[in-house]
Amino acid sequence: MHRVLAYIGKDLNQTLCIVISKSGSTKETRNGMLVAKAAFEKAGLNFGQHTIAITTSASELHKYAINNKWLTTFPMWDWVGGRTSELSSVGLVPAALQGIEIDNLLAGARRCDEITRDNNVILNPASQLALAFYASGNGKGRKNLVVLPYKDRLELFSKYLQQLLMESLGKEIDLNGKRVNQGITVLGNKGSTDQHSYIQQLRDGTSNFFVVFIEVQTDEGQPSLMVEPEVTSGDFLHGFYLGTRQALSEKGRESLTLIVKEVSPFTVGMLIALFERAVGFYASLINVNAYNQPGVEAGKKAASNVIAIQQQILEFLSKQPRQTFTALELASRIRANDEVESVFKICEHLSQNPSRHIKKIPAEFQFAAKYGLS
Repeated sequence: MHRVLAYIGKDLNQTLCIVISKSGSTKETRNGMLVAKAAFEKAGLNFGQHTIAITTSASELHKYAINNKWLTTFPMWDWVGGRTSELSSVGLVPAALQGIEIDNLLAGARRCDEITRDNNVILNPASQLALAFYASGNGKGRKNLVVLPYKDRLELFSKYLQQLLMESLGKEIDLNGKRVNQGITVLGNKGSTDQHSYIQQLRDGTSNFFVVFIEVQTDEGQPSLMVEPEVTSGDFLHGFYLGTRQALSEKGRESLTLIVKEVSPFTVGMLIALFERAVGFYASLINVNAYNQPGVEAGKKAASNVIAIQQQILEFLSKQPRQTFTALELASRIRANDEVESVFKICEHLSQNPSRHIKKIPAEFQFAAKYGLS
């Protein structure tokens, strides 16, 4: 946030902020908003007159935006999760502001929806993709998914798929309350440049993965430059893709290929919808809820507990301004005996940031270090 604000500099008065949060209670989003708000106010600008919200009706964020007279709000449905929100107002508003043709993005997704509603599995690509996941991992997620799109403009697609698959399918309990510990680990970046970092292991190492190649048929920058007689860089990229697929096949490594004519809003919309539907089908096959995230909520609760401990530490030290304490002593004083490690890590963090006014007195044994007000 600080780097972005520094880059914007004096153009802050021409800048629009978008605050996106389904509930308005997500701390990371709130923190980013507060940093931006402080920068606008420091520049003498009314933050609300430069800001819009994307949130559910009557959420904390919606109420805050109305009360502070923000420019406008865009609605989202409360049943849309973050990982499935690309084709809602969450993804469409920022995309439109960046000049992306969102009508074509939606048209591609709509076309994929039509195909993936077909009851004939052979004609339904999302069903086929889900069945490939199931067959390769024996329905237990025993193999990782390595995504290799052969186009720089799809570089971030595998990172998007990491959240879509891992947050949707990584579940401890199935729909019957049985402990199953399901999930598919998603790896990858883009071919052919980034595959050099792991193709050696994919071909010769542990066979604990299957690959999804994404082939893009149309080269960029037509007419293409000939880098060798009758050979373009696009030809080389296509050759690297086919060569990599063959090299993996020779060693019995599993893969499948998704083919699109070009990278466009239409095809990206199709790919997003394809994987969203495949995740839903696969979740049905393994009998888990693809649309909740109890593990994420557990992490948020644990983070809240850490913040509460930090507040207790600071309050205690403020009442003992001339004394210093080890992490073990502090944990005992604030009755957090089961959280000694957290107390130590909190004190280390506070002492490394001068604005928090916590000093550290080092010791030969790091856990014997003492902390107090500076």
